[in-house]
Amino acid sequence: MEIQTTLVSQATDIEKGEFYKKTYLHVGFALLAFALVEYILLFNIPEEYIIAMVSQKFAWLFILGLFWLGSTLANKWTLSQSKNVQYLGLAFYVLLEAIIFLPMIYLAVVYTESIEVLKQAALLTLALFGGLTAVAFLSNKDFSFLKNVIVIGGFVSLGLIVIAILFGFNLGLWFSLGMVLLASASILYETQKLKDVYSPNQYVGASLQLFASIMLLFWYILRILSSRK
Repeated sequence: MEIQTTLVSQATDIEKGEFYKKTYLHVGFALLAFALVEYILLFNIPEEYIIAMVSQKFAWLFILGLFWLGSTLANKWTLSQSKNVQYLGLAFYVLLEAIIFLPMIYLAVVYTESIEVLKQAALLTLALFGGLTAVAFLSNKDFSFLKNVIVIGGFVSLGLIVIAILFGFNLGLWFSLGMVLLASASILYETQKLKDVYSPNQYVGASLQLFASIMLLFWYILRILSSRK
């Protein structure tokens, strides 16, 4: 017998409100957990290991590959019927993000000799995320067309990143600006599709998708600000 799933768009106003509340609370908790795990890693992982993550191109490719596989697994877990598995998936993804961000944040702090650039990047990311969220909820525009842009842009950017790592060149400011636009498009799309993809009890999976888009945005904003120092 096929189980009928009620989407958020088909739920009552109370159920919708609870879904959005829980989704964004989990996004907030994921961001706090990321900051805590990153802090722990920065003060416990030896400097030579952090530098080796980016100085050896094949090591970085291996890490990116593991991140992609881990992200796929974490996304699958967060959509499980088991709440314990859902939270395991979100926690696992937060850990993956903390690891992938480790050399970027370490180098940003070392080169600027302060955490000011991190604060600026975090504030800009949250401000942009808040603005995009408001646009997605308050406007009557249909952002479904962004799906193809995000998919194609994602494959193109991944290919450019791999080529840049293999041949040792910097993708530069324009690439980072393009990725900020891609991350912004992802936030608009993911926010608007919440009601049409998830059921009211899948708020953990929904929060992971938003968290992933926020971290992509944060990565390239931090990269842009760090390059200016």
